[in-house]
Amino acid sequence: MRIALAGAGAFGIKHLDGLRNIDGVSITSIVSRRLEQAQEVAEKYGAPHATTELDEALARDDVDAVILCTPTQLHASQSIAAMRAGKHVQVEIPLADSWSDALAVQRVQQETGLVAMVGHTRRFNPSHQWIHRRIVDGELAIQQMDVQTYFFRRTNMNALGQPRSWTDHLLWHHAAHTVDLFQYQTGERVTIANAVQGPIHPDLGIAMDMSIQLRTETGRICTLSLSFNNDGPLGTFFRYICDNGTYIARYDDLVDGKEVPIDVSDVDVSTNGIELQDREFVAAIREGREPNSSVAQVLDCYRVLGELEQQLAAQT
Repeated sequence: MRIALAGAGAFGIKHLDGLRNIDGVSITSIVSRRLEQAQEVAEKYGAPHATTELDEALARDDVDAVILCTPTQLHASQSIAAMRAGKHVQVEIPLADSWSDALAVQRVQQETGLVAMVGHTRRFNPSHQWIHRRIVDGELAIQQMDVQTYFFRRTNMNALGQPRSWTDHLLWHHAAHTVDLFQYQTGERVTIANAVQGPIHPDLGIAMDMSIQLRTETGRICTLSLSFNNDGPLGTFFRYICDNGTYIARYDDLVDGKEVPIDVSDVDVSTNGIELQDREFVAAIREGREPNSSVAQVLDCYRVLGELEQQLAAQT
């Protein structure tokens, strides 16, 4: 399996580290905005090709699939370009920053039949997998999810605290993780969604604080608080309030409602959610099947985000 990676920033590196652990996978091309960065990363991970142009990588015969870790605004168009070039594609979350663009990607996937997967990593984190398996087995049922997504990000920076060229978004990026996970874990469609947001940042042009409420068809609810103003512990923390226990997931770690750790080391072959996500992508291509977190499976998340965007626009 020969893979090109576009976007050699913080998350691109996480994917490259994960791919190193998968047998039979090689990195054949690195694409980055700066050629020197692409060359440096290509040398480190043994890729024979480095470029600043995605089309150049897509034209190569030694590329079977592409992983896109590029700015949000490029995700839809680059996913379509990859499939039009005959390449399987995994695009980091979000699939798109509009409902219409998400639908466009889905149409091209249906036309080409290629594997198209979105980086909804929470489906793969061992902590959330542990919960999911117990829901499927009938041991748990979610009553409420209470989620906090907090960063201190008043300038354009990446997960490593380094400057980046684009602006992140609470709704279309960070809320997408929770909206999809809530529907995935409950197995139900969100039928009521409400949102409010704080002031728009004068330089970044985005809301720095947001609150979202979700309800499924049978009355399961989710409350999501998001902020780029939080000067404290960073990340997303999920509280599952269930009919049979309470659990708190922090990325790949899980505790119960009394903060007693739960061992999730035997949930999967790795405790790294990004690696597990990449393993699913490679396996789906090799086996000719739809992956978990396919475009089709996550599409309804973007329907909800589109509705919330309309609500927020009407409030201004």
